[in-house]
Amino acid sequence: MLFDVAADAYDRFMGRYSVLLSPQLADLAEVAGGQKVLDVGCGPGALTAELVDRVGAESVVAIDPSGPFVEAARTRHPGVDVRLGSAEQLPFADDTFDATLAQLVVQFMSDPAAGVGEMARVTRPGGAVVACVWDHGGGQGPLSPLWDAAWALDPGVAGEALGVGTGEGQLERLFDEVGLVDVNGRAVWVSVEHPTFEEWWQPFTLGVGPAGAYVAGLDHAHQVELREQCRAGFPAPPFVLTARAWTAIGRAA
Repeated sequence: MLFDVAADAYDRFMGRYSVLLSPQLADLAEVAGGQKVLDVGCGPGALTAELVDRVGAESVVAIDPSGPFVEAARTRHPGVDVRLGSAEQLPFADDTFDATLAQLVVQFMSDPAAGVGEMARVTRPGGAVVACVWDHGGGQGPLSPLWDAAWALDPGVAGEALGVGTGEGQLERLFDEVGLVDVNGRAVWVSVEHPTFEEWWQPFTLGVGPAGAYVAGLDHAHQVELREQCRAGFPAPPFVLTARAWTAIGRAA
């Protein structure tokens, strides 16, 4: 599993960006007090924390297929019902939640249509279903500098640009296909300042996700070559990395 890693490794790798996405995703879902909400693919709990702030721990349910992430989310968010499981087989009854959200998850689902269909199933009629994915396809995700450098050295590198939802309009089409209504999408942006190049680079060596697995699979010489190719693409530190994510918002029928 690409995310069978320690929660703090994920925090250093992607959490620094995802915590800035969470309020924006919760705003799109119009999450507010009195609702019961589901965080699909919760990871260590960045979005979970935002949902707890808005509706209280007892009204938040979260699920993720990574054992270490589930344990971390349970520890970080006592009172939240955190389950081990997959988006494609959500263990909840129909029409259970007022809003269901998936942050940076759809592209990793084994069957995105089934996963989003399950999100729609467990959401009450009229409730919000919301998802977001980094713009890997357009080259404006937070991992794009790494993949651009990798492609420059090896044009055969697969990267993450072909995942479902990584291109503009893909999430909306998927939402339409599974029967969600009033579907629309928009881009959201986050900006993170990196004090040094090494602070940006080092989390890629922790083996998190496809990018981390790629770096970990290189021998030392090729890792150094990739690192220096990346370094050449940045201005002198500190530098700010601004990234875009595509979102889709729909309503359960």
